[in-house]
Amino acid sequence: MGFGRLLPGAGLTVRTVLANPSTRPGLTLPGRVTVGAGRSGATVDHLSLGLVTRVEPADGSAEYVLTEFLRVPAGGTFVLAPHERRGIDFRVPIPWETPVTVINGSGYLNLRMGLRAEVAVSPMLDRGDLRPVYVHPLPAQEGVLATLVDLGFQLRQVGLLAGRLPGVDQRLPFHQRIAFWAAPLYGGPFSELEVTFVADRYGVEVIFTLDRRVALAGAGHVSISRFRVHHAGAAELDWVSVVDGWLRYAVARHAATAAGRPVWTATRRSAARVRPPDRFSVHPGPSGTNTPDSAPPGAPPRESPGADADRFRQTDAGAGGIGGDGT
Repeated sequence: MGFGRLLPGAGLTVRTVLANPSTRPGLTLPGRVTVGAGRSGATVDHLSLGLVTRVEPADGSAEYVLTEFLRVPAGGTFVLAPHERRGIDFRVPIPWETPVTVINGSGYLNLRMGLRAEVAVSPMLDRGDLRPVYVHPLPAQEGVLATLVDLGFQLRQVGLLAGRLPGVDQRLPFHQRIAFWAAPLYGGPFSELEVTFVADRYGVEVIFTLDRRVALAGAGHVSISRFRVHHAGAAELDWVSVVDGWLRYAVARHAATAAGRPVWTATRRSAARVRPPDRFSVHPGPSGTNTPDSAPPGAPPRESPGADADRFRQTDAGAGGIGGDGT
C-alpha cells in the first residue's frame, strides 16, 4: 500500500509503499520509497522518513498541531539519470512510547498517525503526503484496555497532550490519555478514569488518574496511581484479577488523599515485580495481536469517532492535591 506524488519544480515522482501499515511499539515498519526522475534527471540531496501525529498543546492554544516525533534517514545524496527510477528499502523503528491508535479494535479520528517521506532537491524541500499508520497495543496495553471495558467502564475520550509527566522516565514530548467513565462497580469514589501508558523495552508503566468532580464544571479531587507490568508473559496474565486489584488499590489511595491521610505506597499491586531475564530484555514479538510487520496489510481498523468530541485539558488537582507513586 502506498502513495505517489510529483515533486513540484523538480520533475521527480516519489512513491512510498508500506509492507503493512499496522504495527506495534517496539517493532519496525518496513517499506520502500521509489524516486523517479523526469526528462532532465536530478540530484537528490537527502531522503528521510518521519512519523507524524496530532498533538494538543498543553496550554490549549490550538485544537491540535501536527508533530513529527521520529525522523530516520533513508538515503544520502544520489544522482538520477533522465527517466531513471531508484527504489530504497527502509525499516522505521517504532518508538516504545508511540501512542496506540487502535483501541479495542477501533481507530479514532484524533489519534491518526502517518509516515511521510521528505525529499530534498536543492533548493527545494518537499514533505510528502502522510501514509496512514495503525499502531496496535502491546499485549499489556491490550489487556488493560479490554478488561476495563469488560468491567463496565465506558470510553469517554482519547487524545494526545503535549508535555511530560512528572516523575516518569518519558522520552517523547507528549503523552496519551485514554479516558473512561467509571464503571458502576467502582464509581462511588470517583467518576472518571484516565489511563496513560509509558512503555519501554522491558515493560509498560500504567498510570491511573482518578477524578471525582463535585460539579459539572467545577474542580474535583484527583489522585494518581502507577503500576508496572513486564512484556514477558503479559498475554497470559489473568487481566481481570490484575486490573481489579489495581483499581481497588487506586480507589483506596484516592479516598486516603481526599481525606488528607498519609498513603503507604509500598503495597501497590504489580503484575510483575522482578526484572525479566536477559532473554526477555526486548519485546518478544507480535503475540497477542495479529499485526506482525511482515503480514499483508489487510483492511484498516474500523473508524470510531465517538470518543473524539471532547478535548483534553490540563486537570486542576482541586482541594485534595495529587497523590501517587513517585508522582
